Order: sequence, then structure tokens, then C-alpha cells
Amino acid sequence: MTWLLQDYRQPNDKIQYLVKDGLLLPVRKGLYVAGPKITHQQPDPFLLANHILGPSYVSLESALSYYDLIPEKVYETTSVTTKGSRIYQTPLGVFSYTRLRLPYYSYGIASVAVSPKQRFLVATPEKALFDKIIATAGVELRSRKGALAYLENDLRIDLDRLKTLNVPAMKEWLVNSPKRTSLDILVQTIQQL
Repeated sequence: MTWLLQDYRQPNDKIQYLVKDGLLLPVRKGLYVAGPKITHQQPDPFLLANHILGPSYVSLESALSYYDLIPEKVYETTSVTTKGSRIYQTPLGVFSYTRLRLPYYSYGIASVAVSPKQRFLVATPEKALFDKIIATAGVELRSRKGALAYLENDLRIDLDRLKTLNVPAMKEWLVNSPKRTSLDILVQTIQQL
């Protein structure tokens, strides 16, 4: 923001004035969106999530809901990052980030257009499901029966939708995945549907 106001002697004072006047809305330090005096339209939460902390992509419950794999509406935008896990409470909602390591992090990311000039990064359905299992403490899938129970009872996933997942891609990711055994059992379970 300060580069836009570089001709001002004290650009931070100008930013504070614009915030106070309702022209800008602070999201986090150094990140602002148009305030209520300019527009009543809020930015897409997935696009905003990508900008609050980078590198990151939307995943976990948010992506599972986005793809209609789970029935619940998600009120927090959940993402994955290579940086540390953290939560941002902003005027535009809560944004949480879970750390996953490279090279696994880089698999299964899709770029989705919000408008002709704006795109956000989101996990593919397969990657969102993998990320959910990896990021959830205490989830260790030991059998296909246990995996099916987790999918149906805990996540309430639509099993018919699971049949459409890209199993070959999921198998490729297993080599560098955390919780490899659990994910392998998950893949076997999906293949048996």
C-alpha cells in the first residue's frame, strides 16, 4: 500500500486516515481492501485467503465444502501453507492456515478464476481429502472398514462423489505424503466403492 502513496511524506498517516474514513478496511498488517464507503461487495474469501498468507492454497474443510464433498457449510476459510500454522481473525472472517511440508505441499493445486483478472488457488478434491486426513491429529486409518467409517460418520462425505476422484493422481502423491499408510488405505477404500 505504501508504494501507492510514495509521494506522501507520511504514507502510514494517510493509510490510517483512509481506514478511519471508511475508504479502506484493514485485513492484516500491510493488507487492505476497499472499505464500506467505496463498495459493499466483499472480496472472495478464497482469494483473500491466498493473499493473507503466502504461499498458501485453500484446502481442508473449505475445499471439501467447495466441491460439495461434505454437507456442512464452513464458516472459517481453511488453507494449507509451507509456513507455520496460524489463525487470522479479520473483519472479513476467520482464516486458518495449517503447515504441510514440501514436496507434498505442491501436489494437487488448482487455479480457479474469480473474474477475468483474478484467480485463487484451491486444492483439488483429492488433495483436500488427503490434506484433511494428514492435518487432523489422531486420525490413523488402519483398515478399509475404519476408513469407510471415518468418511461416512466423521466427515459425512458423499460416497458417490468419492467414486469420481482421480485415484491415479492420489497414488502418485503417496510416495512423499505424511501418514502414507493411512492414505494408502484411503485410496484402497475408494477403489473398492
